[in-house]
Amino acid sequence: MRQTTMLKPAEVVRTWYVVDATDLILGRMATEIATVLRGKHKPAWTPHVDCGDYVIVVNADKVKITGDQDAKKFYYSHSGYPGGLRVRSTKTMREKYTVEWVEKAIKGMLPHNKLGNEMRRHLFVYTGPDHPHAAQKPVELKIK
Repeated sequence: MRQTTMLKPAEVVRTWYVVDATDLILGRMATEIATVLRGKHKPAWTPHVDCGDYVIVVNADKVKITGDQDAKKFYYSHSGYPGGLRVRSTKTMREKYTVEWVEKAIKGMLPHNKLGNEMRRHLFVYTGPDHPHAAQKPVELKIK
């Protein structure tokens, strides 16, 4: 009889991936990256263990979006104080806050708990083609 494999945190083997975000659609790219961060692409995925890999996103400033989201989609955040609502359009997020924009898209597809916070620490986003993680020898991750 076969048994279900349940990984322990010490048994997790992590690899590094690099994604070139040039001409990729933001949402589709974010779903693939979230899958790798969670570890769901591995056969021994365990729901309660952070068994995902590290992901580096380069050229985040060249990400594309579909439709007319530049004009119609807004990002909201509130400081908790009266009058503390901040509203930013997609155009503003793409031009001034590119790294936060991509991180926010991926963050929304991860669990919203302590385990998700651990997974978020394995994501690195850079606007240009260079990154300081060459020593980890990242493998290129192809996204459709």
